[in-house]
Amino acid sequence: MKKILVSFATALQNIRNRFFHTVLSILGIVIGVAALVAILSLIDGLEQFAQEQITKTTSLKAIMVFPNLDKTVNDVAVRKEDYAYFNYDRFGRLRSSLTKPATGYLYVRQNGQVTAPGDTHRIGTVITGLGLPLHPDLTLRQGRLFTEADLNGRQPVALVNQKLARQLVGRQPEKRAIGRQLVYQDKRLTVIGIMADKDAKTGQLLMPITLFSDSALKASPPMGVIEATNVEDVPALKTEVDHWLKANMKNQTADFLIITNEQRVSQAAKGFMLFRLIMGLIVGISVLVGGIGVMNVLLISVTERTVEIGVRKALGAKRRDILWQFLSESITISTLGSLLGLALGLLSTLAFIPIVKALTDVPFQVAYTWNTFIIIMIIAMLIGVIFGTYPAMRAARLDPVEAIRRE
Repeated sequence: MKKILVSFATALQNIRNRFFHTVLSILGIVIGVAALVAILSLIDGLEQFAQEQITKTTSLKAIMVFPNLDKTVNDVAVRKEDYAYFNYDRFGRLRSSLTKPATGYLYVRQNGQVTAPGDTHRIGTVITGLGLPLHPDLTLRQGRLFTEADLNGRQPVALVNQKLARQLVGRQPEKRAIGRQLVYQDKRLTVIGIMADKDAKTGQLLMPITLFSDSALKASPPMGVIEATNVEDVPALKTEVDHWLKANMKNQTADFLIITNEQRVSQAAKGFMLFRLIMGLIVGISVLVGGIGVMNVLLISVTERTVEIGVRKALGAKRRDILWQFLSESITISTLGSLLGLALGLLSTLAFIPIVKALTDVPFQVAYTWNTFIIIMIIAMLIGVIFGTYPAMRAARLDPVEAIRRE
């Protein structure tokens, strides 16, 4: 340990004696490391921003069970003639079979037209059949929600959003829509509540899914969503859903696709990892140039200190002592360059973020992770060892007599 500390102290002394020349020679590694730090930090920020956007629009606790209506015949997707699908009772049995705390939502969505009794004017609307419980994102503004009695009794009731309510009542207060009747296909529905629509551009009508016949559900199969109470229960719940389908749908499990949003996060992470590797390799060229600069400094140092090396070897210094002296100097120089590059990279990202926000109006932040700092330190060590080995070996192989004669 004492020899190592002495070697690094000697290396620092030699760098101090030729400081200006050393700094000029390692500009390549400073710029390369700075670019690498900036790229990695910005990519980490982009990945964090992407994950935030995914979690805002979708829930990582959700397990979605989609209907799979197509099969492949001779590499061509063909609609199946027969397939399994959920109705309210089947989905209820699936939900009650789960052992982990979770909530199940079932819905079917289709585009349609509604009319008022005795009125030929048709209103284009998104029709959604729902089971209970209703998703917490649905906010009631006026009236009441569905009840279990409404679903079990197949009561012809409906909820409408504010957009459709305004289309029904015109300039009157939207609460006047409650109690109005609407006709959808052959069903006459009574509006019992108005939902907040967050400035929806289209009207929406929500009705009990039990009002849909089996033939209607088969023509447009519902999607089920199991939302775990705890995100760590998602893998276990996904397995339970898969086992339930295999046990209750017999040979028709291929009629369902089970998807979690963790897959979206995983796919995004893979994409950013690929981007990180590609950009890292491109910027790595600058780091390579910096390593050549380190080698140049050491080769000049070996030439200038030939007599010193000869005297040390004549006084009993072994090859490994000379080798370690120049390797420690190489590692010290590359570490100095990497630290300067790290500081420059951090400062450049801090200056870059306000420009991005001003131009894009996106709440994007740079992300600094320990991985970035660890990578930089590993690069510093590798550059020091790889590009310092040849000059160190050249110094260690010098003949002491010839070295002392050279002046």
